[in-house]
Amino acid sequence: MLRWIITFLVIAFIAAILGFGGIAGAAAGIAKIIFFVAIVLFVLSLIKRIVSRV
Repeated sequence: MLRWIITFLVIAFIAAILGFGGIAGAAAGIAKIIFFVAIVLFVLSLIKRIVSRV
């Protein structure tokens, strides 16, 4: 998932440099959504690991 976040951030950066504001905003928004999904999955996996050890 981290690779997807970096990919969309690079796309957003390049689009912003070239003046494509709509594409840059959309790519940055997608990267933000994927980032938060990755954080939630990480927290869930930590909770699962803690619960399974007990």
